[in-house]
Amino acid sequence: MFGLGSPNEPSSSRSSDQSEKEKCSKWKRKEKILKKDTASLVSVTEHEEEMTEYWLVSAPGDKTCQQTWETMNNTTSKQNSLCTNYKFHIPDLKVGTLDQLVGLSDDLGKLDAFVEQVTRKVASYLGEVLEDQRDKLQENLMANNTDLPSYLTRFQWDIAKYPIKQSLRNIADIISKQVGQIDADLKTKSSAYNNLKGSLQSLEKKQTGSLLTRNLADLVKKEHFILDSEYLQTLIVIVPKNSFQEWNATYEKITDMIVPRSSQLITQDNEFGLYTVTLFKKVIDEFKHHARERKFIVRDFTYDEEQLAAGKNEITKLATDKKKQFGPLVRWLKVNFSECFCAWIHVKALRVFVESVLRYGLPVNFQAILIHPHKKTMKRLRDVLNQLYGHLDGSVGHQGANMDNVDIPGLGFGQSEYYPYVYYKLNVDMIETKQL
Repeated sequence: MFGLGSPNEPSSSRSSDQSEKEKCSKWKRKEKILKKDTASLVSVTEHEEEMTEYWLVSAPGDKTCQQTWETMNNTTSKQNSLCTNYKFHIPDLKVGTLDQLVGLSDDLGKLDAFVEQVTRKVASYLGEVLEDQRDKLQENLMANNTDLPSYLTRFQWDIAKYPIKQSLRNIADIISKQVGQIDADLKTKSSAYNNLKGSLQSLEKKQTGSLLTRNLADLVKKEHFILDSEYLQTLIVIVPKNSFQEWNATYEKITDMIVPRSSQLITQDNEFGLYTVTLFKKVIDEFKHHARERKFIVRDFTYDEEQLAAGKNEITKLATDKKKQFGPLVRWLKVNFSECFCAWIHVKALRVFVESVLRYGLPVNFQAILIHPHKKTMKRLRDVLNQLYGHLDGSVGHQGANMDNVDIPGLGFGQSEYYPYVYYKLNVDMIETKQL
């Protein structure tokens, strides 16, 4: 054992220093890795927050559809890092005839717009119903119990709801009826809830605000009034604050037959005071007329305990009813938002299938791909896709120019953007400031 003054201490100290240096070095290495991972995570998070746009495209199969996928994925994602790609699985649907497909393509375009509109309408109304909890809207917008990007990127056709043995037309009709019913139910439910909320807000508004308009039930008491008199009646008069002195000096002289010293200030706000005055019933109309000339406003108010109690009970009843309806309504909106969003993606799948068959012909041989573009590389991504597939359409050629407002039956369906490959844009951001 060595004491504090031992000559061996420097050796121990050097060993300790070395150990500390190694620890520091390890921590620095870990810190670098952590910083890198954090930066990457922040980058991904920011990227995901920014980009809610997806492109649903399809291209004709090479020797195999897997080859089509690999070619496109290698060119756009692996080599150029322009996007993240996902295989979009569409089952073997019944093709029908060419005439049927051309007719269906236009109807699917309208159905697509309708289903998206209803989906956004349900999301918007859910945000409205949540009121102060609107910041929780995003977490309540789920599709099949998962978040919207996950549902989209892992899309699987719901055979139970939309049987693939049915014709394409029948599947479209099933979706149309389903979403149409949700839209009708939404109108009924939102109307009933809005009326209830409006009535409650109207009554609550009367509980506050100016003495000229607010409900007086919680301000006046029985002792403020002369009741059950054959000849006398107590009135409520609203007096501007800068006229208090004038009122007190002159109210007994406004007409004859006013009870002396009968006026009492019950309460006041920033602008007005609420006074009582007792007078003979026969001069009430004359008093109101002369009071108005002096900017003293007589409120139309009769003290009735039963009516006052009923008014308070009405507010309590409406507030209770609103609370009772809130939970079931939120649940209905969440469930039917999911139904609508899932239906919308199935409509997109139908459109890709129909358009791909019309463009690339039979037998059915195409690969549907969901592209999640990186924000700052969208133009470059479009150029790369046009280089890959420009040969599919001679009118577009290899330059990738898009034609505006194309309306070729079965080949574009009135889209504002037309490309040599099948293309549909989706935006899964359902919390937009723009109301439908």
